[in-house]
Amino acid sequence: MTTLLEIGAVGRAFGGVYAVRDVAMTVAEGETRAVIGPNGAGKSTLFNLISGHLAADHGTLAYAGRRIDRLPPHARARLGIAIVFQGARLFHGMTALENVMVGAHARTRHGFLSATLRLPAHRREEAGIRADALAALDRVGLRDWADRSADVLPLGQQRSLQVARALCARPRLLLLDEPASGLRAAEREALAQLVESLREEGMTMMLVEHDVAFVARLADRVGVLDLGRLIAEGTPDEIRDDPAVIAAYLGEEAA
Repeated sequence: MTTLLEIGAVGRAFGGVYAVRDVAMTVAEGETRAVIGPNGAGKSTLFNLISGHLAADHGTLAYAGRRIDRLPPHARARLGIAIVFQGARLFHGMTALENVMVGAHARTRHGFLSATLRLPAHRREEAGIRADALAALDRVGLRDWADRSADVLPLGQQRSLQVARALCARPRLLLLDEPASGLRAAEREALAQLVESLREEGMTMMLVEHDVAFVARLADRVGVLDLGRLIAEGTPDEIRDDPAVIAAYLGEEAA
């Protein structure tokens, strides 16, 4: 398979303590790649390095054959990298549809003047974005909530709304940061089915998750971080039986 994302020995320290240390891995086109590890392992820091919300102290990041480690987040978004953050990040006071339409900002072509003057090209673009946002809401099962305030959505549906917003950007790489965190069993199952359907459609995804069963069901390959270092890689079955992983991450559950 063609490599879409290549992480080359990246590192990031805070106050002299490494959160991510010399991590190297690849994500293939069409693959669902998971990163697991105990709390404080550096999982979310790694995601923020990929999305550009943090800068690496050293190492390289290449996306679709292009170096991106010096690009700001909005430039990476324009290249097709979208992230769904762990916390519910909604625009309060806006409808579900309006929240999703914001996701298309990375691919809009017409600027402030065109919008202010309501030029035909801007109106056509806005109509297209609205149609895409409605399709994304339908994709995650929230079409009936389009005109309701996003503030009233339950947590599980807020998480789905964030996925819809990311899909509205038409990403080539979708980053999911702890997508099942805090969800009830039914909400987690609905989210798992959504991720499975995106996987079947060929979407390239990378997810950080602490729920091992969730990861085992969805991921093609898993990388395990511990104290900022990559200590194991393999299929879910291989990771489950790896002594280093059991000691670092699963020991408490196994016991």
